Amino acid sequence: MDLIATIDRQLDTLAARSLTRRRRITDGACAPRQLVDGRDLLAFCSNDYLGLAAHPQVIEALREGAQLYGAGSGASHLVSGHSRAHHLLEETLAEWMAPHLEDARALTLCTGYMANLAILSALGVDADAMIFSEALNHASLIDGARLAKAGVTVYPHGDVETLTQLLAASSASTKIVVTDSVFSMDGDLAPLPALLAACERHGAWLVVDDAHGFGVLGQNGRGALEHFGLRSTNLIYMGTLGKAAGVGGAFVAAHASVIELLIQRARPYIYTTACPPALAHALLASLAIMGGDEGAERRAHLARLVEQLRGSLRLERWELAASTTPIQPVIIGSNDAALHAASRLHEQGLWVPAIRPPTVAPGTARLRVTLSAAHATDDVARLAQALNELEKAAP
Repeated sequence: MDLIATIDRQLDTLAARSLTRRRRITDGACAPRQLVDGRDLLAFCSNDYLGLAAHPQVIEALREGAQLYGAGSGASHLVSGHSRAHHLLEETLAEWMAPHLEDARALTLCTGYMANLAILSALGVDADAMIFSEALNHASLIDGARLAKAGVTVYPHGDVETLTQLLAASSASTKIVVTDSVFSMDGDLAPLPALLAACERHGAWLVVDDAHGFGVLGQNGRGALEHFGLRSTNLIYMGTLGKAAGVGGAFVAAHASVIELLIQRARPYIYTTACPPALAHALLASLAIMGGDEGAERRAHLARLVEQLRGSLRLERWELAASTTPIQPVIIGSNDAALHAASRLHEQGLWVPAIRPPTVAPGTARLRVTLSAAHATDDVARLAQALNELEKAAP
């Protein structure tokens, strides 16, 4: 019982600091309007940026995939779990990224978290390697760096000058710069062109986690590399398939030799059961939508919603972060104030999560608003009015 008492004290400490997290139970498909804990809510919290999670064609492809391949893969990719669907998906993703990577090849994994662990642990396998990690990187990149044997240096957010100095001074055998493209709690973009130039100048890899850019950024939805018009053999690209793509999983795209190294060395890939082939089959349908006229229309609608929200908010004490992406954080400050604001919105039938430390820095607790192409202009107008009125009434 002393063991349980220790855990209970830790939980009490979290509660006293307003840091307790809770899960909500949703019924039905991922969509702006959901039944949540038995109540109808208008949600602004998913990463389903293009509204494809409940798209009829994607759902039908998932059903078809289950009929073709069954419910599970049965083993890891390197044993017997690598299906024709996985192969076709990887080929398609390699074609998508070919304009930005020499001799492009793609590798699919079950989650973005696993993909980042795989990249950094495989590249940073030697103790004389060095990982240069962005200060606001996602937890999966931080944990990937911890898993690697390489040393780790953290550079300030968006600070290319400091990073360049660190690269110039480093004698590491392998230099690995790693960054989010779109920062998940702020919505801003990393200065990828300048980062890539520094990496090319100093012989470093640039690992780009484009979890929140793939499908959204770029004329054809091919992500941050297309958005900035980048191409280099120094690039290693990670994109997730459960956000804008609407299904699940992730992929790494890079030069074929890099991908072969991951297949041979990356433990998070080698030692895990492959994702169900039906998901890969559904993702082929999702990519077809993303890369076609409908995908372009959905991205255009999403961009208009972002402009609408930013133009409608009249905040004086709270701060709307400088973001042009579907992630539109409203920074409030204290944990209690953010929780109070989220609770008041919930009372009005609006689901917007309060984000608190350690996910964000102390004193910057916020409402993380995320927009989807499945939202209507009336939905955004309702949210903007609620936020404006809530700020005025806040203590």
